[in-house]
Amino acid sequence: MIYEYALIFIGAAIPWFEIALVIPLGIVWGLSPSMVMLVAFIGNMLTVLMLIIGFDKFRDWYTKRQEAKGKAASKKSERAVRIWNKYGLPGLSLLGPILIGTHIAAFIGMTLGATKRNTTVWMVISIGVWTLVFGIVTALGFDFFTA
Repeated sequence: MIYEYALIFIGAAIPWFEIALVIPLGIVWGLSPSMVMLVAFIGNMLTVLMLIIGFDKFRDWYTKRQEAKGKAASKKSERAVRIWNKYGLPGLSLLGPILIGTHIAAFIGMTLGATKRNTTVWMVISIGVWTLVFGIVTALGFDFFTA
């Protein structure tokens, strides 16, 4: 049983899998919805916090990597900038998990001038809200189909 929760933790920590995928999968697998939500929240938040704390080094590495590949801004990055310009850090943080991913949202928010403290606060709120939404909706929906 611990193995399944370890997979939930790792999946939530990996960018592009994150809570939107692993919470529904964990609940559909028959794991406890509350434990899935808790483990997924911790897994996703841990890597987002590591990104925020190590932002300066990560930004330098990412910029060099993109320049080496000769890539222009991705569609996700462009979408994030549009969200930032319209809604600021709260909007980017709250819409990030469903549109661009939590890690990209935190990175772009900080790139555009958000402080580490504000980014952390808004990402905790966002990941917490979306963890509840994905967990509750999946649990209720799954119960609806199995009843």
